[in-house]
Amino acid sequence: MLQALTAQLPALQVVLPLIAAPFCAVLGGNNRPWAMAFAASLVTFAVSVALFANALDGTIVSYHLGGWAPPIGIEYRVDILNAFVLLIVSGIAALTLLYARVSIASEIDAREHGLFYTAFMLCLAGLLGVTITGDAFNVFVFLEISSLSAYALIAAGARRDRRALTASYNYLIMGTIGATFFVIGLGMLFMLTGTLNMADLAQRLFEHGDNRTLRMGFAFIAVGIGLKLAMFPLHLWLPNAYTYAPSAVSAFLSATATKVAVYVLLRFLFTVFGFSIAFEVAVLRNIILPLALVGIFAGSIVAIFQDDLKRMLAYSSIAQIGYMLVGMTLLSHAGLMASIIHLFNHAVSKGALFMVAGAYVLRAGTSSIRDLRGIGRDMPWTTAAFVASGLSLVGVPLTVGFISKWYLVQAALAQGWWPLAILVVASSLLAFAYIWRVVEAAYLREAPEGVHRTEAPLTMLIPMWVLAGASLFFGLDAELTSAAASRAANALIAASNLFWQ
Repeated sequence: MLQALTAQLPALQVVLPLIAAPFCAVLGGNNRPWAMAFAASLVTFAVSVALFANALDGTIVSYHLGGWAPPIGIEYRVDILNAFVLLIVSGIAALTLLYARVSIASEIDAREHGLFYTAFMLCLAGLLGVTITGDAFNVFVFLEISSLSAYALIAAGARRDRRALTASYNYLIMGTIGATFFVIGLGMLFMLTGTLNMADLAQRLFEHGDNRTLRMGFAFIAVGIGLKLAMFPLHLWLPNAYTYAPSAVSAFLSATATKVAVYVLLRFLFTVFGFSIAFEVAVLRNIILPLALVGIFAGSIVAIFQDDLKRMLAYSSIAQIGYMLVGMTLLSHAGLMASIIHLFNHAVSKGALFMVAGAYVLRAGTSSIRDLRGIGRDMPWTTAAFVASGLSLVGVPLTVGFISKWYLVQAALAQGWWPLAILVVASSLLAFAYIWRVVEAAYLREAPEGVHRTEAPLTMLIPMWVLAGASLFFGLDAELTSAAASRAANALIAASNLFWQ
């Protein structure tokens, strides 16, 4: 019985939140839909842990939906890379839902809670589906499920600020353009090969060799995914979406949605196309690398001048995505390790920082840095979580952010690219500048007169400190994350070399 259940884990990973979604809708308001969503997220996380433990042993799980073998049927394929991402997404979802119980109650009308948690479950199912599927068109389907529900989640912030509607609409337009580019690219690959299973696709692309259709398909897919992951300058939807969305939604999307898009880009670049093809190397080195570096500095500089904490963190995310892109453009084991580790590191750090911003909104009624003066004395535990996670974002030693930036600098120096290493270190100083602005306001400025603020409730502090604690713990002991990232990098390089060397 247990063995039969274990064999169904890949399907359960996606089916559980999909089943929970309609139940959340019919359970109405109050705490019932939250309890359903939270329970489903915990079970989903447990499934991810089991799949990750399996992948660490080197086992690759191939699950055939409906018993139809690929390439005809849809395959769920779990290796160390997507098992790691599944763990991140499901873990962040469970923590966010614990946090959301109080946060969402204060920001969204109780009558809409059922629909809100329905959209949340659909978004979670979509992100998990994108990560676990081995079928290229299924990636598009799940991307749309996660995106459509994300539009609704962001628009739910309209009760606090009507600009959430505009932010959601802009995200819808940009997301639709990205999805269109992506599916056009898939259409070109299908026209060339007659298959959509990613493993089969890679083999048939190798047999066809380099050609104009392949190059166009690559270009369309790269632009489509670039819009989804908010790669500079395709990032214009992100700042307002994160700023005006409900606080729990900002925390969840910032820690998961763009990370899943980065995973999709890694999967297509190294598993489907293979990085030894000359055209792909030229695009990565001559286009994506410069844009990533500009994004790092542009996002950080703009973040320094923001007064709204959530908007500041949103622009910071654009910069952090740049680091992940830089790592993959180095086309080395160390560079890929840096990208994959930073994917995890940024998820835990930025998730905690947005949770802190949501706690400030709850207790102070604002996320304006100017109005948060002296809040470090009123909300000491919340602000301490901000400091811990902020130091990780900067890349201070003994935090997770330092680990990934250290690998990135090593990867750059190994190829003799010392100017790139200097730029990575210099950009960290910009991150320190905008994090320090908040720390200074919270601890070194006097609180406005007549303002009374209390510490965040325990159900918000626990998930906040689990993520902040992870930022510190995995900075001191990075063996697990480094081992997972190293094996994932090896698998990507091995898959790439198999077809193109």
